Amino acid sequence: MSYKDTYEIWSKDTYFNEDTRNELLGIASDEKEIEDRFYKDLEFGTGGLRGVLGAGTNRMNVYTVAKASAGLAKYIVGNGEEAMKRGVAISFDSRHFSPEFAKVAATTFAAYGVKAYLSDELRPVPMLSYSVRYFGAFAGVMVTASHNPPKYNGYKVYGEDGGQVTNEAASAILENMQEFSDVRNIKTMDFDEALSAGLIVRFGPEVDIAYTKMLTELVIDKDAIERQKDMSIVYTPLHGSGNKPVRRILKTIGFNNVHIVPEQEIPNGAFPTVKTPNPEDPAALTMGIELARKTNASLVFGTDPDSDRLGIAARCEENGEVTYKCFTGNQVGLMLLDYILDSKKQAGTLEDNAFACTTIVSTKLCASVCREFGVELQETLTGFKYIGERIKIDDEFGNKKFQFGFEESYGYLSGTSVRDKDAVVAAMLVCGMAAQSFDRGETLFDRLERIYKKHGYGFEQAVSFTLEGKEGIAKIGEAMTSLRSELESVSTADDALKLLGGPTVKAVRDYQKSVRYDFSDGSVKTTELTLPKSNVLLYELGGDKGLDWACARPSGTEPKLKIYFGVYDSSRDEAEARLARIKEEMSSYVQEKLK
Repeated sequence: MSYKDTYEIWSKDTYFNEDTRNELLGIASDEKEIEDRFYKDLEFGTGGLRGVLGAGTNRMNVYTVAKASAGLAKYIVGNGEEAMKRGVAISFDSRHFSPEFAKVAATTFAAYGVKAYLSDELRPVPMLSYSVRYFGAFAGVMVTASHNPPKYNGYKVYGEDGGQVTNEAASAILENMQEFSDVRNIKTMDFDEALSAGLIVRFGPEVDIAYTKMLTELVIDKDAIERQKDMSIVYTPLHGSGNKPVRRILKTIGFNNVHIVPEQEIPNGAFPTVKTPNPEDPAALTMGIELARKTNASLVFGTDPDSDRLGIAARCEENGEVTYKCFTGNQVGLMLLDYILDSKKQAGTLEDNAFACTTIVSTKLCASVCREFGVELQETLTGFKYIGERIKIDDEFGNKKFQFGFEESYGYLSGTSVRDKDAVVAAMLVCGMAAQSFDRGETLFDRLERIYKKHGYGFEQAVSFTLEGKEGIAKIGEAMTSLRSELESVSTADDALKLLGGPTVKAVRDYQKSVRYDFSDGSVKTTELTLPKSNVLLYELGGDKGLDWACARPSGTEPKLKIYFGVYDSSRDEAEARLARIKEEMSSYVQEKLK
């Protein structure tokens, strides 16, 4: 069936609701828009769905949500009656249609005989992950598009361990979804009937209480928190789901001078006060910093709509004037890693078999910090699902003890009761770390500088090229193909010098082909990579400490080609200068391939 045929069905068949049909009839003369909406099904990737809201098979709507839910339901049914009874935990954030999509998911599961635990109000990603484990559910669903702009929503799937669904399970769910090429064949069930039959169960405060209690067991240096309990803190939930759980845990552990940005407190899927609800963007904390100036706050932080990312800014003085500066995700992750390991070492609670996790595109200074404390560092591919897998393998079913995990995109995790990045525990830890620093007479900037002086200066940045629509996705794919083709043509170290249009390339890791190409001795030597296959090219660039790198990968959740850079040096000035040069050279080189 052609995309035009599918469009005709969706725009005219009364199975589809009136709003859907009217929206589609309104684009009847726009051939390109019709093609973009119907030329394919919205892709179900390794974590689920994410896309622009609207009518069509390539959009987020009640029908694509029902299709994903039917595919997941069939997967659960295939795992037997016990899996069906254990069911699915479902939560949602503040985005447009998130509550409606969660309800559609629940009624679809119920129609196939799968029990659904449905949150009675918006709750964030970490609480959904926790809920899967709390109820002993077989799977979980979180309706969210994380930090994307308002026009997006998504559908994230979790496994029984509370981590994002495995690649194998995702493939099986996708195969099941393909059986529902005609969404009119998907079963559904009346919501109230499903409630009466016990196939849908609403959950609420009992999970809040248990989750908060779990977090209190992860508090570090309680004495410092007690002494600094009156420090002024500003928090913004950016119109999202973090508001209640973050405020609850900070109050529980003793912080009693927390100010909430009033204009950003109430959930709102339009996110009217920010360009994008992403705490990675310093602009998202603008209103928080304004309130911090009024309240003389020492710390400002914000969480994204599903509260799995956290960004922070801290008070400092420059030339006698008070200002607030933001930290990068790598800087916060590095400080938290040092804070947790050092505090546990001092308290005598750091286990001999401890390990931490980060990703291949996060700061390389983690290795030096872990070595200082005798802790193993594991690197994973980009995506917190891989950190969750390491917790399952090495802590839950192994003999090692997980301490902390983070990725450069402002995601952090402590403890093992949640298996995805958790901005609630991160907020608790950041406030505790600030309290400890102030208790010692230092700022967070002093703390970071102390780490840099001990382990070397490290600076990382990322550049994203956004290309939306069918043509944009094709160009991103073509650019990666071109980079990979150039790599495969290298036969000498001199050839490698031409790979990025400037930076010296010592080696390249092609994670899609599981091969590392080493050019360091003038020839080309290859070794096998053991991480899972992924469309990622990581370039090793050498540098003062031999740790400089750059990386190219398509985003797994947005129509973007992402370029990452990391530079490390004993000199701050040298590191910053070299980073700027590499960023300019490689960005220009890649941008040419996207034209």
